Amino acid sequence: MAYHHGDLAVALVDAGLELSREGGLDALTIREVTRRVGVSPNAAYRHYPNLAALREAVSDAILARLAGAMTSGEAGDGAARLRTVGLMYIDFALAEPGWFAVAFFGSRPITPEAAAQAPAFRALAAALDAMVEEGALAPSARADAAWSCWATVHGFAELALHGPLAAVPAEEQRRLAAAAVDAVIAGVRA
Repeated sequence: MAYHHGDLAVALVDAGLELSREGGLDALTIREVTRRVGVSPNAAYRHYPNLAALREAVSDAILARLAGAMTSGEAGDGAARLRTVGLMYIDFALAEPGWFAVAFFGSRPITPEAAAQAPAFRALAAALDAMVEEGALAPSARADAAWSCWATVHGFAELALHGPLAAVPAEEQRRLAAAAVDAVIAGVRA
């Protein structure tokens, strides 16, 4: 992908997406991104002052794609939406392990406040808000439910990518993911 006029910042992020999809965080370097785009490494520094800034921009693009995947099949009541959000989060992580690593284990620490502003967390929050509006979740339980739900799906994804569930066939991973999501939904409703 040679760069020819246009938005170099976007071209650098696009190249970063390609590289991280293939090789995760370690593949995302200024030298390799600029090589893919066809510019000198110095050109990247006009848009991103360092590697951490480029990784943050790539991470933001990945998080936006994750949120899009999480909300692509939303339908039904709040609990059904929450189930879709949770399962799509896990599906995305398993389908895109390189991106998942960059988004959550990149160069910047994610504070609870910053996480709450991320598009993926807002998709989760919207499903929980729908449950509150329907009377299926007490307003006082809403904040804790968000972190319980996220911890469940994120933890499951990590176990399936790097833990004891990595060796389990995909069909069984999917069944176990549904059981985990259903259990956390039952828990937050209780």
